[in-house]
Parts: sequence; structure tokens; C-alpha cells
Amino acid sequence: MFTGIIEGLGTITGIQPSGQGKHIAVRSDFFLEDTKIGDSIAVSGACLTAVKLDGKNFSVDVAPETLEKTTLGQAKTGDRVNLERALRLSGRLDGHLVSGHIDGRGTIKSKENKGNAVIVSISVPESLSRYMIQKGSVAVDGISLTINSCGKESFEVSIIPHTAKLTTIGFKNIGDHVNIETDLIGKYVEKFLSMEDPDKEGAGESIIDKKFLAEKGFL
Repeated sequence: MFTGIIEGLGTITGIQPSGQGKHIAVRSDFFLEDTKIGDSIAVSGACLTAVKLDGKNFSVDVAPETLEKTTLGQAKTGDRVNLERALRLSGRLDGHLVSGHIDGRGTIKSKENKGNAVIVSISVPESLSRYMIQKGSVAVDGISLTINSCGKESFEVSIIPHTAKLTTIGFKNIGDHVNIETDLIGKYVEKFLSMEDPDKEGAGESIIDKKFLAEKGFL
């Protein structure tokens, strides 16, 4: 589990095929103290396992599913990536709960300066936007951000100078792809509301309705 608060940047130093997946080597800009082989590291938002570790250098194996769903499928040597190590339960949760399981990719539509911030508009398929709400949370390349506004095909976020300086979002250009992880709470709520009662006559209908919510004290 992660927070979406990026620790720093890294650089992809090597990519090798590994069956249908890839073996990717990364050099971190910061020391990876207290990190060991088998630990989880979010690389531009994708939760990966360190299989080799040497000082600031680490390697990960990337499965075909991850290559298909994330920008790592098009990654190349020299690319800069956001890095965050897994959350300690004793630490502060400064961003929001991020699983590191990418839902899909978005595309940067526009970047507009507004005061000291940059307003970034990102296009996404409706399969992702359905889980977005105004002032809700989203992880973009692993960065925890607040949604300013959203529609069926896009959403907007504000990037402050600190975030632009310390993460890849600061130098991403219009047309670049980004990894998107929507708020996991919304996905659980959707699943819960669509659950069926197999013992109920006419199974196939959701067990959650206004009457059920009223009986349980939610309405």
C-alpha cells in the first residue's frame, strides 16, 4: 500500500525481455536505506517487487498484464520515473490510500498556468472516469492529486510548484500518457452495491436498495 506522496525520481537504466514480460533496472536519485529484496516499490504508480538491490540501483520484473495496462509497456532506457516505497503503518498518510494497481492510462490534453499552479487536463475512458468525483482523489503516475473537475472523458488537477519540481508531471507534455489509479474506495462501494442475494427470490437483483439502506440506518 502507498500514499501517492512521491519520495523522489529515478531513471530507467536497462530493459530486458523476460518471457512475455520485462526485467527493468532503475537507478534511484535517493538512497534506498532500509529497503530489501522482496519489498514493494511503486514505479510511476505501478506496484512492483524489487528482485535485485545494490545501493541506489534496483531491478523489477514486470508482468505482461502490467505492461499492457501501464506506460511501462512503452518505457525506454533513460526515462524518468516517480518512486515511492511501500507505506509503513506507523507513518503518516499524507496523500490517500493507493494500491499501486493501475486501472489504465490517460493522456494529457492541456496544461495551463493559473497563478502559482499548473492546471492539467487528462483524458480518460469512461471506464475510469466513472470512479472520479469532484474534490475526490486520483493517482496520476503514482502522484496523489485532488480532482478539480471531471466529466465522462476527462478530469482536471492542479499541480503546485513543489509537485512539479519533484515528480515527472512537471515535464510531461501534451499527448504524453500517464498511469491512472482511481480511488479504490469507489470501486469497493460499486461492488458492494451490485452484490446479489442468492437466497432471494428473483436472484439477480441487488440486495442493496433504499429500503435496505433505511433499515440499516443509512437513510
